[in-house]
Amino acid sequence: MKMANTFFAADDLGPKRLLTLMEDRNRIRGFLRDEQLVKYASILLYIILSSCQIFFNKWVLSSKEINFPYPLGLTLLHMTFSSVLCFLLTKVFKVMKIEEGMTLDIYVTSVIPIGAMFAMTLWLGNTAYLYLTVAFSQMLKAIMPVAVFILGVCVGLEIMSCKMLLIMSVISFGVLVASYGELNINWIGVVYQMGGIVSEALRLILMEILVKRKGIKLNPVSLMYYMSPCSAICLFIPWIFLESSKMETWNFHVLVLSLNSLCTFALNLSVFLVISQTSALTIRIAGVFKDWVVVLVSALLFAETKLTVINLFGYAIAIAGVAAYNNHKPKNGESTTLVSRSPKNSNKEPSGPW
Repeated sequence: MKMANTFFAADDLGPKRLLTLMEDRNRIRGFLRDEQLVKYASILLYIILSSCQIFFNKWVLSSKEINFPYPLGLTLLHMTFSSVLCFLLTKVFKVMKIEEGMTLDIYVTSVIPIGAMFAMTLWLGNTAYLYLTVAFSQMLKAIMPVAVFILGVCVGLEIMSCKMLLIMSVISFGVLVASYGELNINWIGVVYQMGGIVSEALRLILMEILVKRKGIKLNPVSLMYYMSPCSAICLFIPWIFLESSKMETWNFHVLVLSLNSLCTFALNLSVFLVISQTSALTIRIAGVFKDWVVVLVSALLFAETKLTVINLFGYAIAIAGVAAYNNHKPKNGESTTLVSRSPKNSNKEPSGPW
């Protein structure tokens, strides 16, 4: 009886109506398929660009390759290039739109501190490449959740628990084992890398504190438009005293440095694309996969990279701890960022734009 009713109901719709319903269903399926394709493509793009940018920076800074041993100058170039390109795209060619609502108070209390920490992170991280291999630098970065958690506890954003303490201990132990297995460890490079990690942790903490207080929501291009000049100015002041006189005698590879800066800009946009299409957890998992790719590929590209069994064993332990952290963190609330979310992703909280 039910089948008969269904048959007559469908028959009453008429062939044209049925055809329209089938077309709508196929269109929806195609849209969902295309949306999933965009998500996977954005994640793959992020992994490729992030990995290539790490190798590119190492290649530029290495004394055996381009020999541009000025990490502060390189980072300043990246931020200046990003500032100019954002201005051209938004104000001159107007292919992108800047969200309104930025005030002097918000810029001084939110954008400047976050931009300064971001500049410090890039500067110290690039400087570490002068002393450490790419693989070992990536291994040290696995301790980032520990730094963020400790600072979060200090300012009241995180709550100490036995489970989180165990996770942090696993990550720390894994990094220590990986460091013990490093054959050519340079403690100056370790200090620079740890300084970059602390700066990045401070940036994330500041973003959560200041953004929650101010309620700022900016799209990715607006974020780059406002933050890049601030970061460039923060880098320019120490550059005058530390590297400007040394760079006067250096023969610039304009094409290489321009391409390197363009890759950095593209990487930042890819991070924003992943955040807008997926979630913070997705980009963290993609970052873990990317780190493994960088560690293994660097052993093939750079002769100075010598991976040991202890290296890989310790790094595997650390990554297991990071995976546990990524699985536990969303249940306790995600960090808020300056990046606005689209309605379809309004229930997802990205943890940072870079």
